[in-house]
Amino acid sequence: MISSIYLDRTSEKTHQNLQYFYSKADFPLEAGGSLAEVRIAYQTFGKLNAQKDNVVWVCHALTANADPTQWWPGLVGDNDLINPKDHFIVCANILGSCYGTTGPRDFNPTTGQRYLSNFPNITIRDQVNAHELLRQHLGIESIALGIGGSTGGQQILEWACQQDIFDKIFIIATSAQSSPWGKAIRAAQRMAIEADPSFFSTSVNGGKKGMEAARAMALLSYRTPETFNAAQKDNDESTDNYKAESYQRYQGIKLSQRFDARSYYSLGKAMDSHNLARGRKSLEDVLAQIKAKTLVIGIQSDILFPINEQQFIANHIPNAQFESIESDYGHDGFLMETQKISKILKQFLSNESN
Repeated sequence: MISSIYLDRTSEKTHQNLQYFYSKADFPLEAGGSLAEVRIAYQTFGKLNAQKDNVVWVCHALTANADPTQWWPGLVGDNDLINPKDHFIVCANILGSCYGTTGPRDFNPTTGQRYLSNFPNITIRDQVNAHELLRQHLGIESIALGIGGSTGGQQILEWACQQDIFDKIFIIATSAQSSPWGKAIRAAQRMAIEADPSFFSTSVNGGKKGMEAARAMALLSYRTPETFNAAQKDNDESTDNYKAESYQRYQGIKLSQRFDARSYYSLGKAMDSHNLARGRKSLEDVLAQIKAKTLVIGIQSDILFPINEQQFIANHIPNAQFESIESDYGHDGFLMETQKISKILKQFLSNESN
């Protein structure tokens, strides 16, 4: 998932500097059916070196875009550990999003109508298959480092299971399989969206009010009680107009102003689909097949992706390195604790014995 903190980092410049790859071939979907064509929006930063060994592929989380310098500053940027001077950075907007890649707002070429709430179910594997199309289009034979947090980490893991193309991977605040707890949180959000009748209408902006409520629900899993209690404390004499309620409503409105309700709905279901073992052997066996040198970071206060989920991943990927960090931000810590993350990642990248 992506936090409210991310909202402040996503500007109206989302579609500037985007590049597009169009595939007119039928794109089969794991859950059945297909998309008649796929458009993938992406951005690149830096240049591929002569050895072609400096590619860093960033997979973004739920409501992010293809510009990690916007939403992961401190880790990705001109003066950061992952920078365009040293690396050729690639980030593709995920399938189902509203930031350039094919999603619910697009027209179904078969019917001539927008997909809207009829957009087909997509999975993490479908999103990874779209990344793979782009990788081949760009002529990238190997990826020095794949990185992602939350559902971005789910994509990296799935891709590393499918293709032996990564030298190293770094994942944070993620899982090998979506938990019933995470599915329940996202199901409640979808129920809120479904309660908005406009979600099922033909309006391109349908579902906005429902998504506002869904976002307010989501925030409770991104943070910690301690953070909320400290930041949203009321005057002891208050009997209404509480800070916590005002904050929740404000964040819901902010998301509705920049994101699409049908995409939010679709991407949440894609997260639910995440299961590295589906159609394969056990999770333990699948993780054991990953050949990339792996760094896994867990956030001790994360209640959406509890730290035991990252420990499980590290325990079953051969020679994986596990680290944990403390954060007052809960799940949001994967976006906020960039100094701590950069320090650990820098050491991992410089340690050739990993």
